[in-house]
Amino acid sequence: MEDCTNKNESLLVYNLSKGNLLAFNTLFKEYSGRLYRFAFGYLKSEPEAEELVQEVFTIIWEKRADLKKELSFKSFLFAIAFNIIRKHFRTKAYLSEYLKTGISDDMDMQTSQKITYDSLHQYITELVNQLPLGRKEIFIKSRFEGHSIKEIAEEMKISHKTVENQLTDALKFIRTNLNMENIPVILFFILFIS
Repeated sequence: MEDCTNKNESLLVYNLSKGNLLAFNTLFKEYSGRLYRFAFGYLKSEPEAEELVQEVFTIIWEKRADLKKELSFKSFLFAIAFNIIRKHFRTKAYLSEYLKTGISDDMDMQTSQKITYDSLHQYITELVNQLPLGRKEIFIKSRFEGHSIKEIAEEMKISHKTVENQLTDALKFIRTNLNMENIPVILFFILFIS
């Protein structure tokens, strides 16, 4: 399905803010697939990704009266999803389990408590900002906004192969520039970027 035009989307967001169920359903159909791929990329679980999509749109419905017509609905949607994913990793203790079994038995739980996801995200963002403009745009669309390679290629009017190559180069640059002795950065990379 093609993206909603900005004008149509603004109207849908406005109608949704007034409680219009048809507008809600239209936005759900437009974004649920993309949001699912975004969630699955992090959670690696179909049921959990489906549950996240439902949770995000439940929040959207509950907060509908606060939506503004000029809102970037897509950005709002993916910000909610990303925050849910971060909370998911904290509350379900996936990260602590990984620390216990995947890195070192000697590491205590204080280490995991010191991990600040916001600062790690900022660290990755700083690396992403060093990428050439086109490569950066492709990386953000893929990893942070949940676009597929096909969607990116169509939107940017470039070949699928170019998108794949740019993503590969972006990931190589980030891996090369990460301080791999920094355990929180490794975990962040594994959970949120790979």
